Amino acid sequence: MKRPRRSRGSPPRNAARAQYDQLMRQGMGNSEACRIVGISRSTGTRWRHGHKVVLKSGDVKRVPPISRQKPAVISARFLSELERITMADLLHAGRSIRSISVELGRSPSTVRREIRRNIHEPSGNYRPLTPQRTTERRRSREREGKIASNPELQEFVRQHLTQRWSPRQISNSLRATFPGRPEMHVAPATVYQAL
Repeated sequence: MKRPRRSRGSPPRNAARAQYDQLMRQGMGNSEACRIVGISRSTGTRWRHGHKVVLKSGDVKRVPPISRQKPAVISARFLSELERITMADLLHAGRSIRSISVELGRSPSTVRREIRRNIHEPSGNYRPLTPQRTTERRRSREREGKIASNPELQEFVRQHLTQRWSPRQISNSLRATFPGRPEMHVAPATVYQAL
């Protein structure tokens, strides 16, 4: 008598993946989207960034990310991955911060700040890929602004702007009108961005 064949893992959860992708596109964080969909955070991260699976044959299968958006064009004012790697190589070679900044065409303060922020504490070495991954993760999801996502706040700001109030006046008025509701408090710069 033949035994029935067992499945090779759980079936794909296409509906859950689609729901997770939709929540991430709306600007929700990974933890909250995973909680709503009912998956672990690590599963959500694998879905968002893609991952590799090693098959029994030893071959590596690449599973693409669920969202195939074109990567945003990154402004030249931000350090690129190549610049960070070059910086790490020059530091390893014993070059000074000023000579590295000349080579990269960047301000010495930019180079110094990048190194200081991303030094690996135990070893004392600058690791270029860690800040690059962090930057890419931050850019991977666009968020809706605080005013745009809150209809009550949006209406309050709109009414006071039509009355020709300044963003600072609106910000102060929100704090006075809604003292116990931090979701209704915005900085004047947030009002300027909403304009």
